[in-house]
Amino acid sequence: MPESNVPLLAQQPQSAPHYTALSGRKTPVIALVGSDGSGKTTVGTALFAWMSAQQPTRFCHLGKQTGSWGRAIARIPFVGRKVDKRIVHKASNTRREKGAGTLTALVIFALSMRRLVRFLRMRRLHREGYSILTDRFPQASVPGPMDGPGLVARNPKNGMVKALTYGEQKIYEWMAKFRPDVVLRLNVDLETALARKPDHRPEALRQKVSDVPRLTFNGAPVVELDATQPLETVLATARTHVSAVMAAYGRSCH
Repeated sequence: MPESNVPLLAQQPQSAPHYTALSGRKTPVIALVGSDGSGKTTVGTALFAWMSAQQPTRFCHLGKQTGSWGRAIARIPFVGRKVDKRIVHKASNTRREKGAGTLTALVIFALSMRRLVRFLRMRRLHREGYSILTDRFPQASVPGPMDGPGLVARNPKNGMVKALTYGEQKIYEWMAKFRPDVVLRLNVDLETALARKPDHRPEALRQKVSDVPRLTFNGAPVVELDATQPLETVLATARTHVSAVMAAYGRSCH
């Protein structure tokens, strides 16, 4: 069946959504995206339980989870905060025109390869016939912490860093070509996100919150969800769209 792009329908929860199965697929891929503090884990866990109770489904985490490492380092007695500040400082250098240093660039590139491994595992499970629900999804349109390339300086002066930046961008572009059937985007304001994640760095969380509305996923339809609403309200809208996607593949969710 031909590929369909239905962003207008997907952004109107009050209307009955319609989806068409993507050519070459037997099962759908549902992506759940949003900044830290938007409720991805809570919504994802409930949605996965609902889906997997009715059909073979796998919940795939496609993030790099580097933030949890940084918070763990910061909690180390005496030296943790100092080390964490140095990491933050080096990470901020990646946004400067000349880019990160070689060692920092290598670390960032290695973390992107970790995401690639997770992505390839998700693709394998999908080929095996599982419906897929993902927590986060790689995208190539907005470099930075919200699932885009980590080497954000577009014209670094260092030759090695330039090669790593180019290679990472191409890898993300390749991953992004495998578009989800639908993206469930959890939108949240900074105040709410900070209240839910008081241990997160405000500057990093502010960047993620502002990046989320800018993300695109290779033309995939996007369902806009207000993450400040009650959980059941968010889940009801999400289930409506997931049910419509499943129906396009001759499956059902009730």
